[in-house]
Amino acid sequence: MVHVRFTENLRRHIDCADGDVAGGATVRACLDEYFASRPGVRAYVLDDQGAVRNHVVVFVDGSPIDDRAAQSDSISPSGEILVMQALSGG
Repeated sequence: MVHVRFTENLRRHIDCADGDVAGGATVRACLDEYFASRPGVRAYVLDDQGAVRNHVVVFVDGSPIDDRAAQSDSISPSGEILVMQALSGG
């Protein structure tokens, strides 16, 4: 099972409980499975073209994904996806 996790900061903005998904070969397959039962979270994480929104960062096993547009990055069957709000400033 792939574990999908959200930071506390994101949870303040949207109800996005951590969850396990049967998964697939890509981050997108895992996120689609998670979003199937939580469509409101999808709209917060992905834009209307299906790309990761500018204010969100997605990590797989501690490394940021490379493909923000299609989330085609591979993931192991026991991997972890961490979704967090991107911060900026100086």
